[in-house]
Amino acid sequence: MDHAVVIGASMAGLLSAAALHRLFAKVTVLDRDTLPTADDHRRGTAQSRHAHGLLSRGCATINELLPGISAELIARGALPGDAMSRGRNIHGGHRLARGAGRGLDGLLVSRPLLEGQVRRRVAAMPGVRVTAGRTVTGLLAREGRVTGVRLADGEPLPADLVVDASGRGSRTPLWLGELGHRPPHEERIALDLRYSTREFRRRPGDLDGDLLVIIGPTPERPRFGVALALEGERWIVTMGGYGDAPGPALPEFAAFADTLPAPDLRHLLATAEPVGEPRAYHTPAGIRRRYERLTSFPEGLLVTGDAVCAFNPLYGQGMTVAALEAKVLLEAELTPRAFFRRIARIVDAPWDITVGGDLKLPVVAGEPSPRLRMVNAYLGRFLAAAAHDPELAGRFLRVAHLYDPPPALMSPPALLKVLRSGAPRAVPVPA
Repeated sequence: MDHAVVIGASMAGLLSAAALHRLFAKVTVLDRDTLPTADDHRRGTAQSRHAHGLLSRGCATINELLPGISAELIARGALPGDAMSRGRNIHGGHRLARGAGRGLDGLLVSRPLLEGQVRRRVAAMPGVRVTAGRTVTGLLAREGRVTGVRLADGEPLPADLVVDASGRGSRTPLWLGELGHRPPHEERIALDLRYSTREFRRRPGDLDGDLLVIIGPTPERPRFGVALALEGERWIVTMGGYGDAPGPALPEFAAFADTLPAPDLRHLLATAEPVGEPRAYHTPAGIRRRYERLTSFPEGLLVTGDAVCAFNPLYGQGMTVAALEAKVLLEAELTPRAFFRRIARIVDAPWDITVGGDLKLPVVAGEPSPRLRMVNAYLGRFLAAAAHDPELAGRFLRVAHLYDPPPALMSPPALLKVLRSGAPRAVPVPA
């Protein structure tokens, strides 16, 4: 095949291009933004100024697509670490037991550094061109097949395959209507997720050498906090809630840490020196577009990344899912129907995890099904048991990092441990 066009130089778009360059003589990545020449924020990723979790499986998958990129990032200051042995994981009001890593090695790296290095690697691939300032306004089609894209200046750009990786604001549903097809059904869960972020200088001895803190919300306290060690001896700290977030001033930001379900961030911020200005962000909803359920779809067009499913960012799943979806592009002779069915199986587990976690919070509108209520009740007992059992804690983190499916938490050995633990619904979480 000759030419593939990718719409969007997001992580999803760049990783898609990394896969497609093995199949196509020429790959063109089009982005409407001005792309930074250094590792800096860009307009199309406003969320890049907030804590970004690259899950362990996402890190491994990106290395499959771009071999050696972890070593390159570490050389630029990214920090290697294991999410279990070097992290404080507090979920559902329970501080998970610590222990040796269970294959959860990953990287702590800012979004600008990660995306910048991925973009450099992809742009250097033979036949790949990453082009800034080019807005796609429509699709070219002939005899029911997409044959390229139309740019804002009216220029047609022919292609054998078009991949839409343009994110939440994807126009593919509209373009499908223009081509005589139905748009996909859209599932939406209203979140009103609001959060603020500040950076701080990182000093030896902070958090006793741990590299990350994750404090999840509880039904009683639907607020969360994350601290990640980054290159440049920095902490990035993001805190927020469903419907509220800390104010921009440092005293308000620090006071918000007092209201979280665990005190770790309060202790970190008590003596931390701020760097730079605070940033705020708002995610109104999680969205999943059900392309796999369409009965007609034009050949020559695929959709990936947030354009298919935009998750609650609290769970840090987006980049990992995008990498897994990019790997699917390597399958030979993949039709749109086959592609969408394959990536639906990738999306199912993280979507169920986020929706299940959100719907157990009274502040999130929606009625959980009887099955979901039962699963959430069991998960509460599981997490209470995992506070004292490193093996159970490791099981939970492997699911959270998308290595194992959620049913792994209900395997016979896990069920037996949970039932024998007699774990209460909640336990204290001292630092």
